[in-house]
Amino acid sequence: MTVTSQVDDTTSAVEPPKGRRQRKRRYTTLSRGDRFWLSVMVGVPAFLHILLVWIPVLATTALSFTKWDNLAPLTDIRAVGFQNYWFIFTVFDTNLFPALFNNFILVFWLFICSAIGMFFAYLLDKNIRGSRVYQSIYYFPVVLSLAVVGFIWKSTMFSRDRGLLNAIWPGGKVDFVGDGTKIFSFDLPFLDFPLGLSKNFAALLIAMAWRHIGYIMVMYLAGLKGVDMALREAAAIDGCNEWQSFRNVVFPALKPVNVVVAVITVIEALRAYDIIAALNEPRGTEVMGTLVTKSLLGEGGGRVGIGSAYGVVLLLLCVVFIIWYVTNHYRETEQ
Repeated sequence: MTVTSQVDDTTSAVEPPKGRRQRKRRYTTLSRGDRFWLSVMVGVPAFLHILLVWIPVLATTALSFTKWDNLAPLTDIRAVGFQNYWFIFTVFDTNLFPALFNNFILVFWLFICSAIGMFFAYLLDKNIRGSRVYQSIYYFPVVLSLAVVGFIWKSTMFSRDRGLLNAIWPGGKVDFVGDGTKIFSFDLPFLDFPLGLSKNFAALLIAMAWRHIGYIMVMYLAGLKGVDMALREAAAIDGCNEWQSFRNVVFPALKPVNVVVAVITVIEALRAYDIIAALNEPRGTEVMGTLVTKSLLGEGGGRVGIGSAYGVVLLLLCVVFIIWYVTNHYRETEQ
C-alpha cells in the first residue's frame, strides 16, 4: 500500500491536471486554414507598415547625409556626411530655430486646448439638456481635415474684406493672415536675431483650437463613460466636493486616456503643416513641416539632403518625447 501511494503521488506531481492539458492543446493547436488567415491578418498590416512607414524613414535618414537634386538621376547622389545638419543649425539657423519655436508654441497651446476639451467632456458627461446637440457642434470640425479648416477660416473668418472677425473687430481692418509683426519677442545668447510669436501665427492657433478641442472632448467623453460610478459615490460619501472628486478620483482613472491625448497632442503640434499650407504659408508661420516641403518642392527646392535633415530632426523630436512619456507612465503604473 505504501509503494502504491508513493507511485500515485509521484504521477500526480509530474503529470499536469487533465483539464489544464486539454486547455493548452485547445489554444496551441490551429488548423491549416486558421494559420493561413492568421498569417494574412498579421502579415499584410505588417508589410504595409514597413513599406509605407519604416522604409521611407530609413530612406529619409540615409538621404539626410547626401546631396542630391531630385530631378537628377539616382547615380548623382553624393555622400556629404553631416554637412546638411551643420548647414541647418548654422547657415540656415534663421529658418530652423523660428520654426522650432513655433512648433513648441503649438505644443503648449494644444495642451491648453486639450484641457478645455476635457472640461467640456466633463460637463457633457453630466447629461445636461441638449448634450447631444452640443456634442455634434463641438465634434463637427473633427471630421474636417486641417487643410479644409484652413480654407474655411481663411475665407470666412480671417478675410480682410469679408471676414467675420473683421466685422466684429472694434478697430480698423486687420490682416490676420498677412500681418507677421511680433506680439512679443526675446533674445537668446546663441542667436543673432530675436524669437517671438507673430500675429498671423496667433490667429492660426485659434483655427487649430477650433478643431482640436472637439477631438479631445470626444476622447475624454468616451473615457468618462468608463469610470466606475461607485468611485464617485464613495468620494461623495467621504465628503469630497466636485473639484476634489475630479482631481483625486476621476482624473487618475483617466490615466490611459491621458497618455493617448498627450502623445496625440505632441504629434499634432510637431507635424502641423496642412493648415499653414492652406493659408499659403505666410511669413512668420514657418514650422518644421513647411521647412521640409520648401526644401524639396518650394522656391529653391531640390535640396533633398537639406529637406531630409529637417525631417530627421522632426522625427527625433516626436520619437524622443513618445518614448520618454510612455516609458515614464508605464513605470509609474507598475510601481
